[in-house]
Amino acid sequence: MEYERKVRTTGRLRGGSTVSVVVAAAIVVADMIGVGVFTSLGFQVKDIPSGFAILLLWTVGGIVALCGVFSYGELGAMFPRSSGEYNFLSRAYHPAFGFLAGWVSATVGFAAPVALAAMAFGEYGKSVFPGAPPLTLAVGTVWLVSLVQLTGIRHSSAFQLIATILKIVMITAFLIAGFAIGKPQPVSFAPHLSDIGYVTSAPFAIGLVFVMYSFSGWNAATYIIGEMRDARQNLPRAMLAGTSIVLVLYVALNAIFLHTAPIDKLAGQLDVARISGSFIFGEIGGRIVSAMICVGLVSSISAMMWIGPRVMMTMGEDIPALSVFARRSVQGAPAYAILFQLAVATLMLFTRSFEAVLDFIQFALLFCSFFTVLGVIKLRITQPNLPRPYRAWGYPVTPMLFLLVTLFMMYYLAVERPLQSFFGILIMVSGLLIYAVFRKRDDAGSASPSPTHPSGRE
Repeated sequence: MEYERKVRTTGRLRGGSTVSVVVAAAIVVADMIGVGVFTSLGFQVKDIPSGFAILLLWTVGGIVALCGVFSYGELGAMFPRSSGEYNFLSRAYHPAFGFLAGWVSATVGFAAPVALAAMAFGEYGKSVFPGAPPLTLAVGTVWLVSLVQLTGIRHSSAFQLIATILKIVMITAFLIAGFAIGKPQPVSFAPHLSDIGYVTSAPFAIGLVFVMYSFSGWNAATYIIGEMRDARQNLPRAMLAGTSIVLVLYVALNAIFLHTAPIDKLAGQLDVARISGSFIFGEIGGRIVSAMICVGLVSSISAMMWIGPRVMMTMGEDIPALSVFARRSVQGAPAYAILFQLAVATLMLFTRSFEAVLDFIQFALLFCSFFTVLGVIKLRITQPNLPRPYRAWGYPVTPMLFLLVTLFMMYYLAVERPLQSFFGILIMVSGLLIYAVFRKRDDAGSASPSPTHPSGRE
């Protein structure tokens, strides 16, 4: 089959390097832990002043993310090719649907979060590097990380693993310090009868939406399947391990925030990590927390600058008009794809457009994730005999749970941010129009579709 030929040929990396399950898990952890967990609690605890309900909220978010992991693991083991939803939606539905998802991811879907993380690095970096302009720190970090990615898989793997381990070590040290020297606050994490009202309330459901944003990135390893060693087995393991680690860290961090700082001091505040740090370490607490977040953001930027260009790279393998992005360097890096994402992220940093773009693409990204998981159910029904090296655990309950929560998130965005959601739909429609143009151009250039044409099935 043509698809299997592509998997075999694109999976061979120049330089002989492949990504281990440990590095793939590190990418998942790095992509997930950004600034969300350090800033969300203040708005949650304002309406849910219960330690048990807050920890349950983050636990539920992690369980829903794991439900997504199980479904993506099945698709990734079936179709082991880099690019995430572009690959999965093309196989489960139609290449046009895959291009729609790939278009969003390859153009702004990763560049905007990279720019946001970089700008956050610049803002937190002011405490670590006094006097340094935030924009200079932001741009410098993105360019430095991109240079590492351009050196190839071997150096990228080492950098990613070291940065992620350092992130986990610093968070663990913060947790230990919080329990060891933090002054305990009068908050209970044991369930009480009054918690039923909080758990069944509208603020709990809305809080879950923002918790799920903090958990986004659990599917990061699916964008580099073609670079993974023994991907059919290691992809589900990497996503499961990475997501489980983040789930434990998120619950522990929120417990520490509540354990060390009074709820009335946290309620409605954005910088809950700094507040907690000041109660643990005193005056230098803010600087310690800023350093911890900065290290974490470097690993996040590195992960996104690694996985994002792989979408454009794979699209270039399928679509002649984008073939330049499929070219790899001697070290195995898709140099042109990396440079393209770097250019877009840099432009967004200088224009501050990434905040608006993130608002626009949230609906589109949820839309693609929803139909990707739905594709697991579709293929189970329409093609039950396809080889499935890994089968989604808890099927059909786990995919249905993920679909219900994602559908609620899309409904919430459509109601609360209708204009942004509409623009997200327009971005997807523009992808379909561009796909139609590329297909027409390719069909005009040959009497019959090329084997690598996106419309070519097996």
